[in-house]
Amino acid sequence: MKLYSRVCERVDLDAIFYNFQMMKANIKDGVKMIAVIKTDGYGHGAVQIARLLEPVDYIWGYAVATLDEAVVLRKNEIKKPILVLGCIFPDQWEAMIENEVRMTTYTVEMAKGVSNLAVKMGKDAYIHIKLDTGMSRLGFQIHEDSVDAIEEISKMPGLKLEGMFTHFAKADETDKAYTDVQIGKYNYMRDELKKRGVSFPIYHCSNSAGIIDIKKANMDLVRAGISIYGLYPSEEVEKKNVPLRPAMELISHVSYVKTVPEGTPVSYGGTYVTEKETSLATIPVGYGDGYPRSLSNKGYVLIHGKKAPIRGRVCMDQFMVDVTDIPDVKFGDKVTLVGKDGDEFLPVETLSDLSGRFNYEFVCDLGKRIPREYIQNGQVIEQVDYFDV
Repeated sequence: MKLYSRVCERVDLDAIFYNFQMMKANIKDGVKMIAVIKTDGYGHGAVQIARLLEPVDYIWGYAVATLDEAVVLRKNEIKKPILVLGCIFPDQWEAMIENEVRMTTYTVEMAKGVSNLAVKMGKDAYIHIKLDTGMSRLGFQIHEDSVDAIEEISKMPGLKLEGMFTHFAKADETDKAYTDVQIGKYNYMRDELKKRGVSFPIYHCSNSAGIIDIKKANMDLVRAGISIYGLYPSEEVEKKNVPLRPAMELISHVSYVKTVPEGTPVSYGGTYVTEKETSLATIPVGYGDGYPRSLSNKGYVLIHGKKAPIRGRVCMDQFMVDVTDIPDVKFGDKVTLVGKDGDEFLPVETLSDLSGRFNYEFVCDLGKRIPREYIQNGQVIEQVDYFDV
């Protein structure tokens, strides 16, 4: 095993599995789950999460944002269904069909193109019809013309209409009125299509907020995203319904300690000037790793179980913290950027709030310069370093 002193992201696979168990306990019996592992599993590792979930019977499959993400999973021998939630462009259709990747479909034109190619290849294409019930992003709009269009698609050769879905825009808010409207629109389209003999094996609507708060939206499948990783979609959901465990720790080590006099400017622009003799520790992580520059003079880290505030601007590769009130800090001491140290806990949400962002963004932005360790039963079972070539 390599030793990662500069920085390391530690991913607790047991926490991820626990989070799925808690979500499963809060949905209706018989409802299966999709693991949304786009953006490399929200920065936690899509392949490793998929491998963990492959044997789990209530996991139907996975969802990603791009075909490239889906193909990476297939190349790593992930066999369960994979739905691409975003657009798959015509130059990618052949690879999509070949890899049996599920396509989000929202126009007749794309359906015709895929149908023609599927017939030519002699291999069915799996599609999920997307409805725009209130997100104004992708999807058929809710009116009679869309019912006509979907009925037309249902008759095209070479297509397997596997599912129909929508996405909630405000399910993570306390007031569920808008989500109720979206559910009503979805049900209208489902019922109108059934009247014409068009039905789907799978209906799905719920995101993480829906899983936590809205049982009536469970349908056949639910799509778990941010909650997989032990993070909540907002502070307005009923957290007690689904207790979660954060799966990520981010650890570094002190690269330098020095004492500077009163009046010393710190980092670019001298935006912080010491007010007294100060001990500064340099941390070898920066915005080049995805650690937010907006934490400059706002964030903190944990050293020896105590808070060490950031002084000055976060640089591309380093930043400085004040360790004046933390005794005996030295080169090589552990630094917790995210996680627990002693009695102190520094969650992603705190750093997200301090940096003016939100938790999704923070974890997704962690870059490829950060190696990962995957932990199961308290042991490191895999290391992933993008510089190992």
